[in-house]
Amino acid sequence: MQGNGSPKTGPRVVVGVSGSLASLAALHRGVAEARDRGALLVPVLAWEPPGGEHGYRRSPCPPLLAAVREAAEQRLRDALDAAFGGTDPGVPLRPVVIRGDTGPALLHVADRPDDLLVLGHAGGPLRRGLRRAVPGYCARRAGCPVLTVPVPELLRDLRRMETAHRRTRRHLSAGPAPELLAVER
Repeated sequence: MQGNGSPKTGPRVVVGVSGSLASLAALHRGVAEARDRGALLVPVLAWEPPGGEHGYRRSPCPPLLAAVREAAEQRLRDALDAAFGGTDPGVPLRPVVIRGDTGPALLHVADRPDDLLVLGHAGGPLRRGLRRAVPGYCARRAGCPVLTVPVPELLRDLRRMETAHRRTRRHLSAGPAPELLAVER
């Protein structure tokens, strides 16, 4: 699963895959776009060594690097299985696992003007605060069209329920209600 998604002929739809629900939605949209365009589908999962490239250069450990790469390859296989249920998506497929920061790695693969780069919506506010948003990064720097797929309805519903649950827990008092205290005295 290495490489950059070549050959250099024919249209390609490059999809950023992480295994999240948003990236699986992007993968489904990528299949539809590849089918409409008669294009090769190139699902891409980017990975970095633990501690990033700088940390790895300071303390290289080839066996750990090999294990992380293998885990990334497995994560891409698992994402494809989750998206397609182990069936053929009906379009030519060339999965790519690439070492590097996600945004630059995706742009390295989607390097032709006739490519289409398909990405899921960035994670929630916490995740966006921890890392730069890949869709925004790619949209600003890509040399090809970038399509950002909206958050799937199921994920929106789950986030709304999680927010409501957090609000409810925050408003519940830690002790007995004041009216119960008055009755006990």
